[in-house]
Amino acid sequence: MPVRHPTKPPSSHRITVCIACRHTGSDCRPGLDLIARLREAIDKAGEATGLPFEISGVACMAGCDRPCTVAYHATDKATYLFGDIDPADDIDDLIRFARHYASLDDGWCPASQRPGKLGHATLARVPAAVLVLEQAEGAVQ
Repeated sequence: MPVRHPTKPPSSHRITVCIACRHTGSDCRPGLDLIARLREAIDKAGEATGLPFEISGVACMAGCDRPCTVAYHATDKATYLFGDIDPADDIDDLIRFARHYASLDDGWCPASQRPGKLGHATLARVPAAVLVLEQAEGAVQ
């Protein structure tokens, strides 16, 4: 079940954090700490920039070998999944990427434009789903 910020309205931009990921050889699960840090940083940045992100947790994103995993997704935009995220060290890069991602029409961003280690911590980039409807006039039935 997602862990959602109780006072924020829904947004088309979302950051989802795995809350099940564990550091190798440890019971430490950094996802909840990262959610708290992201919410605080987005709230502070949002006051000045209006960052439109909802932040939630999810039980697993199958990035177990690269904890902690974080996804950025939005309606009609590419989705990004990052791994090896450290709540203490990577928060500034995550906020910089949020600003950049929010400004992109389609979410498409080359690795060279992802801040800090996010350029090489990318586990996946999934293009936005595109629905194509064809209308065949005079089609044979």
